[in-house]
Amino acid sequence: MTATTTTPPPPPLDAPSADPAALFRLDGQVALVTGASSGLGARFARVLAAAGARVVLTARRPEQLKAVAEDCPGSLVIPCDVTVPEDRERLVTAVVERLGRIDVLVNNAGSSQVVRAEREQLAGFAALVDINLTSVFALSQLAGAQMLAQGTGAIVNIASIYGLVASGTLPQAAYAASKGGVLNLTRELAAQWARRGVRVNAICPGWFRSELTAEMLDTESGRNWINQRTPMGREGTLDELDGALLYLASRASSYVTGTALPVDGGYVSI
Repeated sequence: MTATTTTPPPPPLDAPSADPAALFRLDGQVALVTGASSGLGARFARVLAAAGARVVLTARRPEQLKAVAEDCPGSLVIPCDVTVPEDRERLVTAVVERLGRIDVLVNNAGSSQVVRAEREQLAGFAALVDINLTSVFALSQLAGAQMLAQGTGAIVNIASIYGLVASGTLPQAAYAASKGGVLNLTRELAAQWARRGVRVNAICPGWFRSELTAEMLDTESGRNWINQRTPMGREGTLDELDGALLYLASRASSYVTGTALPVDGGYVSI
């Protein structure tokens, strides 16, 4: 009979003197954030840096990355197009060569397009799946190899409420399909790597302000559409994602893997 490999539990905390807030700290860890030049990605980078991580910021726009890096002490900027295989490989190689490890990967880069399914072009569908899903797998595979060698790591995939439910009157088949794919990819990677020290989870944001949502949130009709469908009756504020990110990135969630955490004001509950 072959012995079963199990992941050893983390050492117990020294109760009652332990500080519960310390569970969410990332001191000494290296965190790689894609799509970090603006919006949610920029916020995620700043939050991880504030929690003590050495943050690597990547996106296609170097000048905007440098502006975000000013708020992240000790951060590293590496421009990258996550849809280009050579860029992805160069990115992960550079992080490991310069910093020696990767402890947290936040797959945040993505795009969307609103178009009725019967009018959607296959080329556009494929391009959106490439950035929203294929690049998530490819980067998870590259960074995951380093994490597996370390015996520890946390991957946080940024999915969407539209990976859990249909968007209906806001037609975006490619986006919904890609984010649904991210969620089952999250479960599959989590199941494969759970016994080897690597956790994989996803956050499913509802409506938060970013470049992708500006068109909806900058109009009264768009805000009304969102408010009517959200039990809390409003959009989210960026700080309302901080806790979910730190929870899944840190040892606060050391026994959590393969989960999809909606942060959506109750959107998917109705």
